[in-house]
Amino acid sequence: MDHATHNKIVSFIWSIADDCLRDVFVRGKYRDVILPMFVLRRIDCLLEETKEAVLAEVKFQKTEAKMAILDPDGLREASGQVFYNTSKFTLKGLLGNPSQLEANFNHYLDGFSDNVAEIIAKFDLRNQIRKMGEADALHGVIEKFVAPDINLSHHDAIGPDGRKLPGLTNLGMGYVFEELIRKFNEENNEEAGEHFTPREVIQLMVHLLFEPVKKKLPPVITIYDPACGSGGMLTEAQDFILDPEGSIRSKAAIYLYGKEVNPETYAICKSDMMIKGNNPENIRYGSTLATDEFSGLRFDFMLSNPPYGKSWKTDQGQILEKNGANTVIIDPRFEVRLPDASGEEQTVSAAPAVDDGQLLFLMEMVSKMKRLKDSPAGSRIATVHNGSALFTGNAGGGASNIRQYLIENDLLEAIIQLPNNIFYNTGITTYIWLLSNKKTPDRKAKVQLIDASQLYEKLRKNLGAKNCAFTDDHLSQITRAYLDLLDTGKQSVDGLKSQVFDNKEFGYWKVTVERPLRKSAQFTAERIAPLRFDKSLATEMEWIFSQWGAAVYQKDFLAGKKESVQRWLDHEQIELTGANLKKLLDPKLWLARRELLEIAEKLHQQLGAKTWNDCTLFTEDVKDALKKLKLKPGAPQLKTILDAVSWRDPDAECVRNGELRMENSETQNPNSKFTIQNSKFLPDSELRDTENIPLTYEGGIHAYFIREVLPHVPDAWIDDSKTVIGYEISFNKYFYVHQPLRDLAEVVKEIRDLEAETEGLLERILNFES
Repeated sequence: MDHATHNKIVSFIWSIADDCLRDVFVRGKYRDVILPMFVLRRIDCLLEETKEAVLAEVKFQKTEAKMAILDPDGLREASGQVFYNTSKFTLKGLLGNPSQLEANFNHYLDGFSDNVAEIIAKFDLRNQIRKMGEADALHGVIEKFVAPDINLSHHDAIGPDGRKLPGLTNLGMGYVFEELIRKFNEENNEEAGEHFTPREVIQLMVHLLFEPVKKKLPPVITIYDPACGSGGMLTEAQDFILDPEGSIRSKAAIYLYGKEVNPETYAICKSDMMIKGNNPENIRYGSTLATDEFSGLRFDFMLSNPPYGKSWKTDQGQILEKNGANTVIIDPRFEVRLPDASGEEQTVSAAPAVDDGQLLFLMEMVSKMKRLKDSPAGSRIATVHNGSALFTGNAGGGASNIRQYLIENDLLEAIIQLPNNIFYNTGITTYIWLLSNKKTPDRKAKVQLIDASQLYEKLRKNLGAKNCAFTDDHLSQITRAYLDLLDTGKQSVDGLKSQVFDNKEFGYWKVTVERPLRKSAQFTAERIAPLRFDKSLATEMEWIFSQWGAAVYQKDFLAGKKESVQRWLDHEQIELTGANLKKLLDPKLWLARRELLEIAEKLHQQLGAKTWNDCTLFTEDVKDALKKLKLKPGAPQLKTILDAVSWRDPDAECVRNGELRMENSETQNPNSKFTIQNSKFLPDSELRDTENIPLTYEGGIHAYFIREVLPHVPDAWIDDSKTVIGYEISFNKYFYVHQPLRDLAEVVKEIRDLEAETEGLLERILNFES
């Protein structure tokens, strides 16, 4: 189908909304009628020529075969499709009795096979029919869709003006779907994630997916999309393989599988599968993340454009589970085994931040890759993500763990950066990820990054936010760069850059650098006084004590002051939870704080106002004083007192803790423990820092620490128990080319030239105006 025919159909269908629905539905609801009616008319066209055969089969089964329940196999055979309609009506036939139109329409819908009935239900078409019937718009809408001016059948037809109307091919049906939904979404200002992937991006994905293995395709091919939308990627992949004029020209039997959570989009996809002769039962409805619909299947090829920047909170209950204080993964698709910093394997979470679930869809596909022991060709994946999938998430977190798993298991082949504004309603940067568990020898332990962000053709007219597109030449250029494993360095070749990296290039150790806690201490009345009040309620307790003094320690006293306290809280605009208000008025809290204050006062009397710059000796002196005073505060009480009368002091001695173990030999084997520890001192949480050390750093963690950290902070050490491995991929890091500042003399000369050029200009303007 040429673009002129395609555009004519889209314009005609778009006009139906304005002509028939303007006073019945708000503009944002036009799609709720137009899309299902478009699908229904296409199905109706496909069934028209076998209508009599189906009715004859119905009569045979009811009268001669005496069947109480009709046999769907016989009806499908009669219709020549995987669906059928047993009613006597067609859409054209409904127009013959306007007074019974709505009732007859519902009878017509009742005659459809179960697979079409599900589509009708997901579209909520019956409700739209009722609304159109009440507004006397139903007849006009049907009349428009069956008009001879438009041909939605797969056969050529002759229009009222005698001109040929080409039949709408299955591929053409996909184009019309795409354009209609794009227009409706743009009209409704829908989110970018709910749009079709541009056709040329899908074409690039299928080229990259199939070209490397086109001579080794199996006779039976399974293709899966876990966020299939209206099925564009699945059908484009099928068409690419079967295209008799394409580079593959395979005659393989192809089975398409998909899942979609949006009911309307699911309905479009399922109807598209039926119309194109694929098995509609392989398209499932629901959340891919919540339920593993195809748990028993593995696929040859997978491709998807999952929603990014979209929360998966509603699916959390099926993926995560509380186990005491910990949260554990309960779905094996999102659980992986990875080596820790010491090289020991452990099971870790592959669940990224809850506000962005795009990488979960990738792990869903990875979990369905064919095992090489069962299928030597393995599986290939192409998927689209935004930039956050490359680098967000801390080392040891779900997103980083996913990247680590993919790269360390040598699944990631390449990532291609696409131009901005190539999608319909977003200008964000997007990337195609390519994965395979059967890499060619030259790609082993390597990842190719291709920057195609400057490779595009500007559109004459923007389509929403989309202002550029790939041409066929661009698709060929990117595909060739991938197939040739091109490495241009940071230089551009015909607008494209490509580099090849070892897997380890993207990994790093995140190490925690500790420094010793240094504190001085002194008992003074000013430091002791705040112990009377709990830190979390200090303001409130201080006010109460100022009002009623020692009476607060009396039983039930504060209970009688609840209203007074509440009035003061309201006046000061202080909001307390019910639990905190109860705590504030509880005499047990007040008595516990008074006891703490009294202990501190006795220690002050015993030790005086001496200042200690060694907090370890200070603690020992306090404990000796407590023995002499025969006081036995609990550990939490003692810590509270010590914290109250001590402060951080960079000139003080380190607070000691246990025995020293210092491994600082530069000859230490970097593959042993990668640690430098100093456990003699307590760490200062305020001075704690982290360092990201590349896995490729010569000598590893130890060498980095000796060279880069100790010269600046000689008292530092690494807490190896907190060391984790992270992975991130930064296109800016690998492709950025520094542009030096221009020479100052050159800039000054340009300014002076401009001044000379504009000299007298203001005077001429003023003279002209006068």
